[in-house]
Amino acid sequence: MKFVSTRNDVPAATLSGAIAAGLAPDGGLYVPERLPGPRKLQPGASLAATTAALLAPFFEGDALAPELAAICAEALDFPVPLKPLATPGDHVLELFHGPTAAFKDVGARFLAAALARIRRGADAPLTILVATSGDTGAAVAAAFHGQPGLRVVVLYPDGRVSPRQAHQLGCFGGNVVALRVAGSFDDCQALVKRALNDARLQAQVPLSSANSISLGRLLPQMSYYAHAALGHHAASGRVLDVVIPTGNLGNALAAILARALGVPLGRIVLATNANRVLPEYFAGGDYAPRASVATLANAMDVGAPSNFERLRWLYAGDDAALRAAFTAQAVDDAAIRAAIRQRWERHGEVFCPHTATAVRVLETLRAQGAGGDWAVAATAHPAKFESVVEPLLGQPVPVPPALAELLARPAHAEPMPPDYAALRAHLLGPGAD
Repeated sequence: MKFVSTRNDVPAATLSGAIAAGLAPDGGLYVPERLPGPRKLQPGASLAATTAALLAPFFEGDALAPELAAICAEALDFPVPLKPLATPGDHVLELFHGPTAAFKDVGARFLAAALARIRRGADAPLTILVATSGDTGAAVAAAFHGQPGLRVVVLYPDGRVSPRQAHQLGCFGGNVVALRVAGSFDDCQALVKRALNDARLQAQVPLSSANSISLGRLLPQMSYYAHAALGHHAASGRVLDVVIPTGNLGNALAAILARALGVPLGRIVLATNANRVLPEYFAGGDYAPRASVATLANAMDVGAPSNFERLRWLYAGDDAALRAAFTAQAVDDAAIRAAIRQRWERHGEVFCPHTATAVRVLETLRAQGAGGDWAVAATAHPAKFESVVEPLLGQPVPVPPALAELLARPAHAEPMPPDYAALRAHLLGPGAD
């Protein structure tokens, strides 16, 4: 299969080429030239086996195709359980059992395994450039740490991630560098995109991306929705509706693509924080990106979601059809706090702020009479956000062992202004032009 840019201004690329490039040369995002037909997937398989079966058509004809099963087995060796909540018919899809306690581990580990094979024997090292609003950077750093021929440069908005997120971002060292940018996530994302489109820079420092714009991260994220929905359908005979916390739209787009491939998913509802660009669009307004605002659910503080370009591509630019297919609801900080506190007091359930946005949206849907079986995508372990969660619970949140190990390491991040010249100079190194 070949992959084309959402902007249609460059030749089609192979899968390996699209993964290695990250961003298309015309500034667009890579998408498959066509979607495969519905996949015949078997419930009860492992996550790795489900992923390999789901992604096989995308890898067809590529040099990575013979390695797909090995990539999946290497990357997806932790559970993604679907667990019932206290309310009948409601579930939580726990995506935080990987090494950095966030759903980003799935895509980052898959991408690292794929790029290690693509770059095998390459002459020059490849720099993975990533902007993060909280969880992506740590997942990418963990996945690529120590990988020969690959280095990682992580940009994050200084003071706008949780203390434990910031520690994770700076605790790896070696081939991983963290840059704390005096700006917003949108500033970080704009710097990354500009660098990836800088042909002169790329000629001296080969670059790729590990943000949710990366095809190598997006495709494997379909897997946990497929795994959960197949198991649920086999056990109950019913499709699974989902509420997905979203910022840059990658996680939600993965569910949308999985459903398009025949996975038994029903309704897909997007939950955002006070950054209301998507809710306003789906309510009938113009798509109007703007500066993000800081919230408790910081990993979703995105005012210009990159993957909206892919979503529009999927619907051929038909805004009416796109608005008819989905809804999005915004949840402010007060409601996030209330959801965390009330679910703990009433049911003993503990959620991170991002998951809590989706929980509150699901509560609203139920109050409006929504039936069916629903799952909330739990994007991160609540222990990563202890400064928000613990005061609302009135007690500590146990730290999972993998996260505790990272927090025990020393951490360092270099300060940087939100200035492209500063990033370029950093990437080129001392004395470079």
